[in-house]
Amino acid sequence: MEQSSEVYDLLVIGGGTAGLVGAKTAARLGGHTVLVESSRTGGDCLWTGCVPSKTLLSAAKAARQGGTERDATFAAIRNRISAAIRTIEPADSAESLEKVGVTVLSGAARFTGQGVAEVNGKKVRFRRALIATGSAPALPDIPGLAEAPAVVTSETVWDLPHLPERLVIIGGGPIACELGQAFARLGSSVVILARSEILPKEDRDAVAHVRDSLLDDGVKVVENSGAARVSTGDATVVHTTDGQTFDADVILVAAGRKARTEGIGLDSVGVHCDPSGYVAVNSAMRTSNPTIWAAGDVTPYPDFTHLAGVHASTAASNAILGLRRSVSTVRPRVTFTSPEVAAVGVTEATATEHSVSTIQHSDSDRAIAEGRTAGFTRIIVGKGGRILGGTIVGPRAGESLAELTLAVHQGLSTRTLASVTHPYPTHNDSLWNAAVAHARTGLESPVAKVAVRALAGINRWRGDRMKHLRNAD
Repeated sequence: MEQSSEVYDLLVIGGGTAGLVGAKTAARLGGHTVLVESSRTGGDCLWTGCVPSKTLLSAAKAARQGGTERDATFAAIRNRISAAIRTIEPADSAESLEKVGVTVLSGAARFTGQGVAEVNGKKVRFRRALIATGSAPALPDIPGLAEAPAVVTSETVWDLPHLPERLVIIGGGPIACELGQAFARLGSSVVILARSEILPKEDRDAVAHVRDSLLDDGVKVVENSGAARVSTGDATVVHTTDGQTFDADVILVAAGRKARTEGIGLDSVGVHCDPSGYVAVNSAMRTSNPTIWAAGDVTPYPDFTHLAGVHASTAASNAILGLRRSVSTVRPRVTFTSPEVAAVGVTEATATEHSVSTIQHSDSDRAIAEGRTAGFTRIIVGKGGRILGGTIVGPRAGESLAELTLAVHQGLSTRTLASVTHPYPTHNDSLWNAAVAHARTGLESPVAKVAVRALAGINRWRGDRMKHLRNAD
């Protein structure tokens, strides 16, 4: 086997978001860095995730009121998705990596021993490594599913040449709800099959708004009843666990993901995985091998692009500089349905010291002005008025979440947030009003009322005394 004489400071395996950010961070810190990608740089986010899905959602929203012929509309949307990818692709390209000093190798990397990996039959030597191989959609073991003629995942749904007449979605998470709503708005007959409830990790009041919106768009939402089997013949039929049947032209499987760890030689370097198959890491993103880190969807952390980037930057900094920085435990998330559901930190009051402050958007001037009052802003508050988290449901909820995320990250109190002047009228005004409403409750305690009355009395006495002195002169 051919062996390179070079020794890289950091070997990065995978060219998705985590790999790109990790490699660029390492190179900018002066590390001699090599990135190995077996397919194309950009990862799921660019090619099959964030970019195409959010483009589809935007196009579906615009097409909701249109009367254009279905296939013509779908063809135009496919073109729009391709254009969005082409526009963003240069920022994620091999050339962008090389510009900051990263060496890019095309091929499959496999660890063969401590400090050594094999790429295309060539040995690559390294001091540190970052595993960023991501994850792939998981196909559940449902009888008949593998034999069905038209089964797609979040990776392959973009290859559909035509808009499906009947789309059955197995799963009830964010991907299922987002794509289900988009295809329904484009004209597909959509069924969502959720084993429990849709969006099980979110505030149930928030989920109720999403469910109502899905139903309004014509989506049939079947909860607490998953797919039991799939039969094929004259038609493809999905049979549910509670005895229902749904004909399907296309089945979209959105029932979880699995880490891409096969074939990269983790055993040869002593990198351990958790029981679910994800690479186990500590808070500094270090694996069980002290010279190897991991970041992104290959780790047990939630599969969010923003987490992949931040975690990879931390991992690369630690690897190159010998630091032990930990990643933040504050992890914002957004489901881009209509309405959007954005959440961070604690989303339910689970302890006696927690309190809740909620502003319904029917009381939001901006929401009233736009005629879109469905939704709410809810914050969870702990001892001392500290903001622990919350949920925002409505238009642009993801943007409004940024301020709430900062408040949670910095441990701000509702009094601090309430003291900040906010522009009016904005959707974010509801967050400010929720903070104001909670801060005011502090003035309603017996002690606070006595103190306020005392201060008001002292101030009144001072005013009267000054008036008396002026009159005496």
